[in-house]
Amino acid sequence: MFNIIILGITSLLTDISSEMVYPLIPLYLVNTLGASPAILGLIEGIAESLASLLKVFSGYFSDKILVRKPFTIFGYAFSTVGKFFLYISTGWLQVLTGRIIDRMGKGIRTAPRDALIADSSQEGKRGMAFGLHRTMDTVGAFIGVSAAFFLLTTFNVRDMRIVFLASLLPAALGVGILFFVRERKTEGKQTGKKFSFSWKGLDKRLKLFLVFSFIFTLGNSSNQFLLLRAQNAGNSVAKVLLFYLVYNIVYALVSFPAAKLSDRIGRKKILVLGYLFYGIVYLGFALTTSAHMFWFLFGIYGLYIGFTEGVEKALITDISPVNVRATTIGLHATIVGIGLLPASVFAGILWKYIGPSAPFYFGSFMGVVASIGLWFILKDL
Repeated sequence: MFNIIILGITSLLTDISSEMVYPLIPLYLVNTLGASPAILGLIEGIAESLASLLKVFSGYFSDKILVRKPFTIFGYAFSTVGKFFLYISTGWLQVLTGRIIDRMGKGIRTAPRDALIADSSQEGKRGMAFGLHRTMDTVGAFIGVSAAFFLLTTFNVRDMRIVFLASLLPAALGVGILFFVRERKTEGKQTGKKFSFSWKGLDKRLKLFLVFSFIFTLGNSSNQFLLLRAQNAGNSVAKVLLFYLVYNIVYALVSFPAAKLSDRIGRKKILVLGYLFYGIVYLGFALTTSAHMFWFLFGIYGLYIGFTEGVEKALITDISPVNVRATTIGLHATIVGIGLLPASVFAGILWKYIGPSAPFYFGSFMGVVASIGLWFILKDL
């Protein structure tokens, strides 16, 4: 539990930093730098997809050399450097560079960190462990969005890069606290299992889940389109931040109980419900003409992510071989990340040439398909 708490505090501090920055990026690009929604989609798609390639490799090498902690520390440090590039940016290419570096850091750390959580948790309580970590992470997001809102309103900060600069402090603190993590022997060391990964050796349900995750991701564009949609409906920058704050509050409240409940009633029911929420909320983003409806929609979106994020990771660690746990987690993250490039670029094109509602109609359809498909794929879970 000690490692889970330390990793949770690191994620809390890092998310304070990230969420001070993240909801401002689409507004900074479009309003300050004059970039189009298509450029926004291109930046997010490239950053997420290129960085995601690292997730499977970092997981692979973590399993191969049976080490988690150094990958985790280096990944968090890399993300801190990426935020500095946002601070010095004067054009969208520098924003792209900063986003790539930041996401590469996430790519390096994600699989080893999640494997470290799994290694440090008790059998039968893995959902609770991931849920606790996600909750602490999301509490950091709540604080981060609140801090950005406070700087923009109370101190009347006009240059968003000042917020980007302030975000570096919690990011650096998050890296520092990681050195207290006590790396345990992995189950591969304890059982003497040799590292060997093959697609054929994976559980059939896991393979179907990985394939289905990629298909769903094609309709799951960057969250930054949600923020841009909210502003496009007539809301101010400060109000968009408050919408995003509502999302994070709901996410934080739901993550732990949803993941813990999945330990008792199975992962499938929770995931199916989560993807159904996704389909509903994207339909709402497509249909709404009221600026006030976004309070409700961002809350429902928090339910989707709270029901799926931690539970998916628990599911993967449940049905993947223990000696390739980090590799499998990384493979899932890579598959999802690769899908984000065409998804975000396609969303930007739909927005530009058909209208702001178009990407959300498509995303809603994919969410409903995912909800139905998962019910049949995840048998006995």
